Amino acid sequence: MRALVTGATGFVGANVVAALNQAGWAVRVLHRPQSRLTALAGLHYESALGDVLDPVAHPALHGCQVVFHAAGVADYWRTDQRHMYRVNVDGTRNVMAAARQAGVERVVHTSSAAALGIPDNGQVLDETHNWNVPPARFPYGHSKHLAEQVVQAEVARGLPAVIVNPTVVLGPRDVNLGSVTLILALYKRRVPVLLPGGLNAIGAADVAAGHLLAAERGRVGERYLLGCENLTTAEFARLVGETIGAPTPRVMLPRTVIARQPAVGVAGRLSPWPLPVTDALIRLSTETFYFDASKARTVLGLPQTPLRQVVRETFDWLQSGGYLDR
Repeated sequence: MRALVTGATGFVGANVVAALNQAGWAVRVLHRPQSRLTALAGLHYESALGDVLDPVAHPALHGCQVVFHAAGVADYWRTDQRHMYRVNVDGTRNVMAAARQAGVERVVHTSSAAALGIPDNGQVLDETHNWNVPPARFPYGHSKHLAEQVVQAEVARGLPAVIVNPTVVLGPRDVNLGSVTLILALYKRRVPVLLPGGLNAIGAADVAAGHLLAAERGRVGERYLLGCENLTTAEFARLVGETIGAPTPRVMLPRTVIARQPAVGVAGRLSPWPLPVTDALIRLSTETFYFDASKARTVLGLPQTPLRQVVRETFDWLQSGGYLDR
């Protein structure tokens, strides 16, 4: 079997390539000429130069039975939202249309748990939850929601596509320092306070396995949450601190403080380091993002590596790559 992987120079995509290598697939990677290939170090693949923003069906699809569309911009704090929407929505439209025209056997679209919206009153979300947030409050989630609508429109035209929705992903090959930032910040003692709220996290290897399982067992037109453990922010910070030997902040920033005045300013007064976040991001981070991944466990057989082990492996990768000293 031969697979085309978009977004393979990023965190999730590179882990998908690693899983495909291990499973014995032939892999073709679509990337731009200027793309950094650091995340793919040590992996076997064939390069195909191109861009998901190119609306022309790309010859990279020739001979591929499966497409893993992992290209996207996870833009929580950057300011170029127009580019994010172009890549996440228009890029998805181009890839899905090209895959349908090429007659591939299966497409796995990498969405995000963010595409489901924000839980209400401690609700644990599953795949049936509909987007419920004003776009301006959560632009990244909105862009992934729109991308899913694009996929479903192509499914209606006959594209055999499946959607996967990873939660917070931790693990090796996160060369752009996305989700691993909190581990690094705790290690370097740059987390001044804890925020109320919660998250669901999962290991990158399990997410990659979920992609392959979705290609094999997923039902066309359906979505599958790829997640593992639900933890409060404090529980997650404590788990990380205990695992890597770092102190955990003792101060919890009350929701009332966050609601009444600029949250970044409050946190900044408690820390000697500048915070690379915005008020909107901090307020979003106080939500309890709990998810139920039982569908993926039952239907796909999604593996569930304990989060403590995932954090340990992630920290070891950061250490071996010299990221702790930067």
